Amino acid sequence: MSGNVILVTGGSGLVGQGIKHIIETEPAGSRFGKRDNETWIFATSSEGDLRDAEQTRKLFDKYKPTHVIHLAAIVGGVFANMKSNASFLRDNMLINDNILHTAYLTKVKKVVSCLSTCVFPDKVTYPLDESKIHLGPPHPSNFGYSHAKRTVDIQNRAYKEQYGCNFTSAIPTNVFGPYDNFDLEDAHVIPALIHKCLLAKENKTPFVVAGTGKPLRQFIYSRDLGKMFIWMLREYDDVDPVILSVGEAEEITIKQVTDAIVKAVGFQGDYTFDTAKADGQYRKPASNKKLISLMGGFEYTPFEDALDFTVKWFLENYDTARTGMKKKTAA
Repeated sequence: MSGNVILVTGGSGLVGQGIKHIIETEPAGSRFGKRDNETWIFATSSEGDLRDAEQTRKLFDKYKPTHVIHLAAIVGGVFANMKSNASFLRDNMLINDNILHTAYLTKVKKVVSCLSTCVFPDKVTYPLDESKIHLGPPHPSNFGYSHAKRTVDIQNRAYKEQYGCNFTSAIPTNVFGPYDNFDLEDAHVIPALIHKCLLAKENKTPFVVAGTGKPLRQFIYSRDLGKMFIWMLREYDDVDPVILSVGEAEEITIKQVTDAIVKAVGFQGDYTFDTAKADGQYRKPASNKKLISLMGGFEYTPFEDALDFTVKWFLENYDTARTGMKKKTAA
């Protein structure tokens, strides 16, 4: 790939910054490193509202991308989704339609869009794999967001069939790392627990975790995920999505995660599980067999190392990280 301009939408977020870190730190010209004559643009929401077709076109006119990694989305926690399924559906449908249609109009060579495991049916046999996306309706709590993401797969196939576009998509499992959302109200499990543990340490209060700690999850470090997106951009040219995940054997319990967080934060106070609180789904494993067979193997960052990096980043960047604390003090 030479003379290419890669536009990353949602470039300031967790996954975008994971990709940026790899491009800036891997040896130039290596499998994941920056290539000669390659320009990487990490666009942020301040550069244009992608729900608006004209603003989207202006962004493409400004950078003239040859390739796009599409990460931008309107996201929210469980309660936000439950209250606003229509908004999440419409906003994300507009963003995705504008990106894909503008990419087609401007003759972009390739688009890799980021989906989510919420695209899978609520009632499905495990492990999840790429063939099961459309086998039934998604979970009712966030069906608007889920259907908007699921529709990207349909759009990719339609643009390929009618226009020959090289559009594809990735489905990461639970991502964590630097630049995550640590807002206690709507963060995912790892950043929420890191933030909660840090506050307990600072305030000398007990660290109480909801549930039994028994559910199992697969977590992928954002910088490992960054390498996988770069691989997809350069080496994967099929319309079918690819699940980007650690293997099923790498499932870990929420208690193992919390133990590692307590250690990384250096919390020495009272640490318990509130077993009266609901656990959520026990496990929802996804298969990474397709990914590993196509990539020819992958060296993952050990979970505890990745968690240490994430905690260290959060401590060093607490004042600028997405914690939700500033909006509370401003209110």
